[in-house]
Amino acid sequence: MKSFLRNNRGIALILTILIISLIVALTLQFNTFMRSDLHAAANLRDGIRLGYVAKSGFNYALAVLLEDASEGSIDSLRETWADSEALSENSTALFDEGLFRVKVSDYSGRIQINQLIDQSGKYDAFQKDCLRLFLNSPEFGLDPEEADNIIDAVKDWIDADNEATRFGAEDAYYQALGKPYSCKNAPVEFLEELLLVRGITKDLFYGAGGKPGISNYLSTHGDGKININTADPLVLMALSDEMSDEMVENMIAYREDEEKDLSIVNWDERIGMGGVAMPSVLTTSSTYFEITSTGFKEAMAKRVTGMVKRNMGEPIQILSWKIE
Repeated sequence: MKSFLRNNRGIALILTILIISLIVALTLQFNTFMRSDLHAAANLRDGIRLGYVAKSGFNYALAVLLEDASEGSIDSLRETWADSEALSENSTALFDEGLFRVKVSDYSGRIQINQLIDQSGKYDAFQKDCLRLFLNSPEFGLDPEEADNIIDAVKDWIDADNEATRFGAEDAYYQALGKPYSCKNAPVEFLEELLLVRGITKDLFYGAGGKPGISNYLSTHGDGKININTADPLVLMALSDEMSDEMVENMIAYREDEEKDLSIVNWDERIGMGGVAMPSVLTTSSTYFEITSTGFKEAMAKRVTGMVKRNMGEPIQILSWKIE
């Protein structure tokens, strides 16, 4: 009888230890879940807060662009909207936690891909030459034939017909791919669409191996006129066969000189060289801008990017918008 009781006490002790161990394990697991939920809630809270911080930066940039339009029709890289540091420097004083960094990019100083063809679907002579000279820039490493084929393929992508232009590509090419898709035959809405066009690789689009990407110099928006006050040197070089490194350098020096009048469109007058007069395709004002505003708090970040259209005397239109 005593032996039986001793055995029962041993079993009870083991059961007690097992139950306590189970309770401890469940408690630790519950604590882990609770801590994870708390962290997730904190991250969600901070993410929402950073989203509003980023939107504040975006709206601030809109206000700066609107104020700039009220002060005159000339747009250049001398102005407040083009100075990212000036736009962002006071953001820490606006929030208890977090700050924003804002960048405004002028897309009217870019090559406007949808202007490659006119209303009849034929090549626009200036836009074609401009794109050809641009793609033939040594920075991209394309040979002239590759560049011409890409231009034909872009034309076929945006024109309404289904007839291939020289060495371009229409449905017959795209439908024969391993993962077939249709040729759009309509204007490009987002630059990333160009990755679907024959001949345009990710390396060419985004840049690789120290080479820039063509996406940094193109736009889907615009009326075909390029703002020479804000255009990148690669875009300036593509304005004419007669452009030279010296002329581009003179152009950059001209627009960086605070005493120069940036309202003059005529190229000859601006840099003192003849033979490259084409005021009909040049402008000194801008309509399309991309605003990128990023909210920061310690290691967290939330970014808002939007394309806007600004016409003098009208409210600014937001054409596209994304939050990352």
